[in-house]
Amino acid sequence: MSDIRSPQAEPSPTPDAPPTTAVRDVPSVKAPGPGHRFGSGAALVPLAAAAAAAAVLLIALRAGGALAVAIPGLPDPGPVTTWALPSIRLLGDALATVTVGLLVTAAFLLPGDGSSVSPHGWLLLRRAGLLAAGWAAAALTLITLTVSDLLGVPPQRLSPATVLSFASSIAQGQALLLQAGLAVTVAVLARVGVSRGLAATAAVLALVAVTPPAFTGHAAGAGNHQTAVSSLVLHILAAALWVGALAALLMVRRSRQLADAAARYSRLALGCFVAVAVSGLANAAVRLGGTEQLWQSRYGWLVCGKFLALTVLGLVGAAHRSRTLPALRAGRRGAFARLAAGELVLFAAIFGLAVALSRSPTPVASDPVDADPITELLGFSMPAAPTPGTLLGRPLPDLFFLTVATVGAYAYLAGVRRLRQAGHSWPTARTASWLAGLLVFAAFTGLGFARYAYVLFSAHMAQHMVLSMVVPILLVGGAPVTLALRALRRPVDPRVRGAREWLLRALHSRPTRLLTHPVVALALYTSGLFGLYFSDLLGTLMRSHLGHLAMVAHFVVSGYLLFWVLIGIDPGRRRVPHPILVLVHLIAMMAHGFFGLALMQTTTVIAPDWYISVHPGWAAPLLEDQQLGAGIAWAFGELPAAFVMGLLVRQWIRADRREQLRLDRAADRAAATGEEDDLARYNAFLADASRSSGDGHGGGEIRRRR
Repeated sequence: MSDIRSPQAEPSPTPDAPPTTAVRDVPSVKAPGPGHRFGSGAALVPLAAAAAAAAVLLIALRAGGALAVAIPGLPDPGPVTTWALPSIRLLGDALATVTVGLLVTAAFLLPGDGSSVSPHGWLLLRRAGLLAAGWAAAALTLITLTVSDLLGVPPQRLSPATVLSFASSIAQGQALLLQAGLAVTVAVLARVGVSRGLAATAAVLALVAVTPPAFTGHAAGAGNHQTAVSSLVLHILAAALWVGALAALLMVRRSRQLADAAARYSRLALGCFVAVAVSGLANAAVRLGGTEQLWQSRYGWLVCGKFLALTVLGLVGAAHRSRTLPALRAGRRGAFARLAAGELVLFAAIFGLAVALSRSPTPVASDPVDADPITELLGFSMPAAPTPGTLLGRPLPDLFFLTVATVGAYAYLAGVRRLRQAGHSWPTARTASWLAGLLVFAAFTGLGFARYAYVLFSAHMAQHMVLSMVVPILLVGGAPVTLALRALRRPVDPRVRGAREWLLRALHSRPTRLLTHPVVALALYTSGLFGLYFSDLLGTLMRSHLGHLAMVAHFVVSGYLLFWVLIGIDPGRRRVPHPILVLVHLIAMMAHGFFGLALMQTTTVIAPDWYISVHPGWAAPLLEDQQLGAGIAWAFGELPAAFVMGLLVRQWIRADRREQLRLDRAADRAAATGEEDDLARYNAFLADASRSSGDGHGGGEIRRRR
């Protein structure tokens, strides 16, 4: 552990000095002198964790068959790559996890000092910057080692041109290079400022940075990669939050705010435990292929060991909630430190096991010799001709979309329940609208219809129209922001920014003001029509699971922004006069109709590299199916557009009535008090202007409407 110095010990402000506004909080650091450390036993924790990770990694590599003797005559990268590749990957995973935890703890778990992080948060930011730099170095090193492993050439014999070509043109190299770049950005952000907003930005960016290799690694080549990749990414994100934040709390265990921060972490850890368990089960099911492989394969043995360790961690977490949190609130920190240290050592062992699993052959081969090319492209076999049964009865679940729908429904219902427990009402129509939107979203991204959206342009266009129009309209009608602002509780400590405070800051931020401008929202929505289908972008996105996720997210988010601007009732959007909103909606309708007509007149196949590769034999010719999709695009928007126009006119009439009532009340108050109201003063202004111009007929009074 590095020294934790008191901010008062700094002789003068320097770029590395803590925020001056945070000096008032210095007593919480309890730093008696420059040489003070968190404790003599604290330095043993990373050593014990490293030893446990290394030992488990070695044992699991041997047990899983990852260190099998090379077959004579086949390329062998040599002992350097064999041992260095999993070791550097383990080091990179550890650095990434702790970096995420330090940033999340500094930004969200610890109290701040105004707009700045606390002194302990400042120390965590500085350490996060150093760890992120090491993380970037590990990712760059992995590029060379991965090339060596794939080509079977020792790293010292690789030319720089070969390594650069791999990093720039191969998906695995691009992912590692992207991760290194993001880690460098995180390192810079952690060092350039002390604001909580900057720390939150760095934390989110660090979470993004841990995901790129998952989209190209072991899971990406597995069958049903929709489930394999999505579950792996969720698994990595939840584990990084869970483990990293615990390591950060152990670093600041002398802070006076540790008890409150640990309580907030406990709620986060519970959610992460559930996410890790569910995503791990889903990923193991894809890789194993059957439950019998749990005891019939070496890979299954390692999976059993990992879930056994996860069960132990769940019991440790329960002990944290039932014993150490009350002890912390009573001022006894020793139990928390001991239990957290033991938990981190167990986590380190699991990380070693996870790296070994990524290097071990799975029962379901990720690179089969006689692979079906359609399965390689789609992640599933070619579906049969569509029937009502196949559209609804052969689901294609994607854990990302399923998680969004499940968490969204649970959080909304929890908010409604909290309001009713407090004696407040919430319109049933809004709840029904929100749940219906999530249900339609889950159906069109997870049921059998999603399979046909990959192979038929017409099915893809129907999915696009539903996700960009029907789902956003229903979600906007649920008024989720209003519910969140009413249901979320303020933290007991005013120095802590809870979910409600972060939501308010996001609503009043410049990006929100920009995105809710009618012109910007309209441009984002129409770009999903013309930019996607009249370029080569569609084929590129369809070939990548990450691209497909981004495409679906754009459909929903751009539609939500547009309809939030047009008919939303939540706070945070721009207040735009209703005539302008009607005009924007008319432009959107015309753009939608023009897009459909332009698509129907197209005589060339859109995204031919994709649709020619996956075109089913039972389907209509490509251009005929494309014409059907164009007809769907042209005709589909009529009912949603008419519904939105009706809502806009209704809101316009209601707003006009409210304004007239306001003017009438102002006039009544003016008459009762003997003062002039705004309308009377305006009429007087017109009369004065008429007299001053010498034209007695130049201005006329505006009469009141009663």
